[in-house]
Amino acid sequence: MRSYRFVTVDVFTERRFGGNPLAVFPDARGLSDAEMQALAAEFNLSETTFVLPPADPANTACVRIFNRMHEMAFAGHPNVGTGYVLAQQGREGERSGGVLRFEEKAGLVEVKVERDAAGALTGTTIAAPQPLSLGAELPRETIADCAGLSPADVRTGAHPPLAASVGIHFVLAEVTPEALTRATPNLPAFRAAVERWPDLAGRLSLYLYARGEDRAAIRARMFAPLAGTWEDPATGSAATPLACLLLSLTTDERARFAIAQGVEMGRPSLLRVEAWRAADGLRATVGGACVPVLSGEAQV
Repeated sequence: MRSYRFVTVDVFTERRFGGNPLAVFPDARGLSDAEMQALAAEFNLSETTFVLPPADPANTACVRIFNRMHEMAFAGHPNVGTGYVLAQQGREGERSGGVLRFEEKAGLVEVKVERDAAGALTGTTIAAPQPLSLGAELPRETIADCAGLSPADVRTGAHPPLAASVGIHFVLAEVTPEALTRATPNLPAFRAAVERWPDLAGRLSLYLYARGEDRAAIRARMFAPLAGTWEDPATGSAATPLACLLLSLTTDERARFAIAQGVEMGRPSLLRVEAWRAADGLRATVGGACVPVLSGEAQV
């Protein structure tokens, strides 16, 4: 048997047992793909990360991200949390300027380390690896079926429900604030949707959001039952394309949003998101606080 050290952190929160929990293996050298996937399934969290040496020594690490069933090309809270863990270990280095660089399947992810006035580590902010790209539009009836809502609950005035990505795609849909609270994933409807819409490539992660009078304050929920995540407490890789999409609907050069998620789950999260117009398209960052929770060893 081999032993591998792990730690867990709650991400996008300032208190334990809030936010989105993440397991991190800071040194995963020697683990096979199958072992990583098995460990991620055993932890049964939205994602688990495995840190490996980078292919380019100019970067900090290669980070692989697994959910309960599959490896992911990119994800938000795993990068925020992994950056926090490696910064705790002093991996940012004196020459990095407080920035970690992670090699991932979706591209290079930059992680800015955040500290308070006393120098204590508080959290991180990550830059999504790709500019915004848009995919298939879905009928409001499909969204309503998947979320246990009526078509009238789905708002299409700003944009239709559609797939969007800055590294991994989500279906983004605006709903009424009241509907957001009572949304419940309908597994048969998710299965029917991926069969009907081949552009989804068998993956449907549904990110519902609602806006009130303060347009910069957003509430959100994310359902991905086909990947084993009935509901996610915080989804940075969906918050970033949403910020880009909302910016695209304006003439502004930059936009900032505060996104609350996980409230209905009893794991409130707060994601700070910023989007801007860049030379290659719309880009975004997402950041938040992290809290250490557990540490131990896994026997493989």
